[in-house]
This record gives sequence, C-alpha cells and structure tokens, in this order.
Amino acid sequence: MSNAPVALVGSGEYLPVMTEIEGALLAGRAPKYVQLATAAAPEGDESLARWHRLGKEQAERLGVEQVVVDVRTREDAESAELARLVEGAGLIYLSGGNPAYLAETLRQTRVWHAIVAEHEKGAAVAGCSAGAMALSDWAPRVRSMRSDHPTGLRLIPHIRVIPHFDKMLAWVPDMLRNALLGLPEGSVLLGIDEDTALVGGPHEWTVQGRQSVWVLGHGKRVEHKAGSTLTTP
Repeated sequence: MSNAPVALVGSGEYLPVMTEIEGALLAGRAPKYVQLATAAAPEGDESLARWHRLGKEQAERLGVEQVVVDVRTREDAESAELARLVEGAGLIYLSGGNPAYLAETLRQTRVWHAIVAEHEKGAAVAGCSAGAMALSDWAPRVRSMRSDHPTGLRLIPHIRVIPHFDKMLAWVPDMLRNALLGLPEGSVLLGIDEDTALVGGPHEWTVQGRQSVWVLGHGKRVEHKAGSTLTTP
C-alpha cells in the first residue's frame, strides 16, 4: 500500500477555506493538480462546469497546473487518453456529487487503475463528500442511502465515511443506521464535519480544518478535534 497521503474531506473542496490543506497535500510533489468531477456528472454540464471553474481557481491560488480528467461515463473511464492525463500527478482529487455513481463509473477502469498507480508512485489522493465516501468501503445511492455490502472503490477498505457530518443526519436521518448495517468486523465508521479533513492513512491520520472527525459506533460518538491524531484498525 502507498505511503502517500489520502485525504477524506467533509466538504469545501477547491474553496479558499481548504487551500492550506490542499497545498500541504501538494507540497513536495509535482505541481500537477488532477481533478475529477465525475460524481457530479448526473447533474449535467452546468454543474460540471462549476466544479471545473472552482478547481481552476484553487489551482491558481496554489500556483499549480490544473488537469481536468473529464470522466462522465464508464466509457470515458476506459479511455486511454483520459487515463494518461493522470500520469505525473501531485494530487488527484475526486469532488462531490453522487457517491454510488462515482464508484460505479470508476471501478476497475483504466482511469481508476491510473489513479491507483500514481498514488503508489507517491501522488496524494483526496476525496470530498461523495469523493470521500467513494474512496472508502461504502458508496451508497443518494436517495436511499442503503447498502449493507462494500460498494466503494476501497482505496481505504477498512473505513466508511459520513461527510458533512455536522449537518448530514438532519438531511438524511437514517444515514447513521444504514452506514452501520453490515459494517465489517475490524472496520470503522467516521463522521467528518464540513470544512474538515482526515489526512494520512492507511491507519495513522491527523484531523485538519475547522471542525472535528467522529468515530461512530452503536450508541456512541468519539470526537477528534482539529490537530488531533486518530488511529484506525
């Protein structure tokens, strides 16, 4: 498994509030910021254009090259040309939208294999909101939020993520229960607040950003505030 960092982000990708965290992920790595807005593809061209614009603005703030890998379908994800765009990345970022669509679109494709290969070579990988869920074990469908078996891309296979945790349970009251259903033994469920990231991996992490990360179980929540460390199984 790669020693390069993974960032699981609750919200805020490409926004000024996360510039410091994204800059740290790029520090000492190639100044090539690879961005996939695939999770937003079902929302249409306007949504994708917004993500690409935000990503461009963040790359400019950081003084690095933006590379958009415009994967919208599994056919796109099997494109050798798009897969080549991932090569030489310093940071590869999966932004928000639909976690199930993102995982189903990328799973076992040329583009996904290229992402894993670059991560193994030392590129940082980040996912925000749907992107964080898809990198983990569990990427449920947005409407039902149900899935009791592994559905994510499993770059971090021992973790399940609830992003926007400070707000999500008000939006989707059953999410915590559904996320705990079938949670494999030895795995952990994490709630990541908005504007907050869990950085490191695969087992040693630091909490960065504005709020907290929560280790969740049946009837308990353990808070890890920004600046603290966290060990996962």
